[in-house]
Amino acid sequence: MAFPSIIPSSVLGQNAPSKRITLGCIGMGSQGVYANLNSFLNNVDAQVVSVCDAYRSRAVAAREMVDKRYGTKGCRAFQDFREIIENPAIDAVVISTPDHWHVPMSIMAIEAGKDVFSEKPTLSIDEGRQLADLVKKHATVFQAGIEDRSMIHFHKMVEWVKSGAIGKLRRVEVHLPKGCSFPVEKPVVPPEDLDWNLWQGPAEFHEYTPNRTDCWHWRNISHYSNGAILDMGTHLFDTAQQGVNATEICPVEVDGDGEIPQGMESDVPITFDLNYRYSNGVEVNLKNGPQGYWAPDSCYLNFEGEKGWIRRKTWSAGLEASDPQILRIKYTPETTKHWPLPPNEQRNFLDCVKSRKPTTYTAQTLHLLSTSLHMGVIAIRLGRKLQWDMDKGEFVNDIEANKMRLLPQARKWEN
Repeated sequence: MAFPSIIPSSVLGQNAPSKRITLGCIGMGSQGVYANLNSFLNNVDAQVVSVCDAYRSRAVAAREMVDKRYGTKGCRAFQDFREIIENPAIDAVVISTPDHWHVPMSIMAIEAGKDVFSEKPTLSIDEGRQLADLVKKHATVFQAGIEDRSMIHFHKMVEWVKSGAIGKLRRVEVHLPKGCSFPVEKPVVPPEDLDWNLWQGPAEFHEYTPNRTDCWHWRNISHYSNGAILDMGTHLFDTAQQGVNATEICPVEVDGDGEIPQGMESDVPITFDLNYRYSNGVEVNLKNGPQGYWAPDSCYLNFEGEKGWIRRKTWSAGLEASDPQILRIKYTPETTKHWPLPPNEQRNFLDCVKSRKPTTYTAQTLHLLSTSLHMGVIAIRLGRKLQWDMDKGEFVNDIEANKMRLLPQARKWEN
């Protein structure tokens, strides 16, 4: 297939007639379209030139959306993501796939000389380390698709905590939606519209089953994800760790338990109650609430300090505090101990592609955040307390746990 005749802005530099950053978007499911594609289309300094999905119809629908927004017929639709990564006319890729593809696609794009915006999280501790090291080596601009640091509610909570509004922080409580458990399904022939080999990619081969590519199903299958802990946990746990403000960022210890379904298609923790301890003595309790993002107590975040508390009961609720006056405290740039509220992650990514400055969520940030959550999943699987050595990036004196930092050898999916 012929590539669009677009010269990348990175080649032409600041004197280019068009300074638009050319983008190729991979993964046209709900997050890929409604969160990422939509947002990038609303930025005049970005130009989406290609879209891709293992489901051909999704790629075609996304192309039509792009062409309608631009009033042109210039966008190309692909089923094979390599068509985007290998295209020299594309400056950056946007990856909105299931979790098992985030790092492999990011690595391929970085090695092809592109900047990367990728959804969270990583699938393992080790691959996150590989990604962060490669980003550093190539001076790549990398942004993880996590919005919380740009959301005023979460930003203010961290600012009040770091600036001492509730005194010395003692404990954080984080509740996430309960995971989903699905029965084993009988294999069927994949839809003609789907390239099943490309959808699976490096994951262990499995026959196609009717609901396997549905986002609620694959998130609860260990081939592709690690369940609710790594899904919604990436959001609320990031805010918790910012408030904890430990130098090492990752906890030094985790203990707890959870339920992993047996004899089901789902094979990740669907219930969990984990206790993390940080080097500065702060503890974070991560546990499940009911299913559903909007259910009461399912997206709960509470900071408890020596002088009071601040909390948000649900994903869409307002803030509460032990003393309502806490919520009226305003800080100046000189008095705050927190960074300014950044723009949303898509806008921040474009700004950083041009400035070459670090993004709101760097590859290192994604790696350390995912590591904290992977630690909890591994503790549940092994049924014991684990200690973490931040300097070495490994579990302390635990051969079995350290093996679980790694993924199985990747499947040979290329053809």
